Amino acid sequence: MKAKIFSAAALCLLAVSAVLFTACEKENSDVTKPVIKLEEPENGDSLLIGDTHGVHLEMDLSDDVMLKSYKIDVHNNFDGHSHTRAGDGTTPFSFKKEYDLTGKREAHIHHHDIKIPATATPGKYHLMIYCTDEAGNESYVARDVVLSKTAKPHDHHDDHD
Repeated sequence: MKAKIFSAAALCLLAVSAVLFTACEKENSDVTKPVIKLEEPENGDSLLIGDTHGVHLEMDLSDDVMLKSYKIDVHNNFDGHSHTRAGDGTTPFSFKKEYDLTGKREAHIHHHDIKIPATATPGKYHLMIYCTDEAGNESYVARDVVLSKTAKPHDHHDDHD
């Protein structure tokens, strides 16, 4: 009798374990990172300080299952590594913003949300784009850009926000 109860309990435990393991496997089955194709700005581009139209950002984002969000991060790269500029009293420009992509597998992004004020400190900066899918996989693309008061303004006549 004890052997039958033990066998039944073991069988139930095995069945519950199999269901839970299968559920966990389904949740974590998406291990593919999203794809970012950043068209503009390009690596090495000079961005105009004080341009009221903002930085032209254009990219395509995609995922094999479902996207969740993307984030833009612009920060200084004055010394090439620690992102500080010692002792000169300047305040570097920075920009951070996250955008929701819930319910989309693909997204074409075109906007001018990054506004560089006339008071921004010229110099080398990093522009980082992060994209996360619903499973939590993240990919990123980095661009080295230069903020300049003499950069050529982007031609906005054909842009449609």
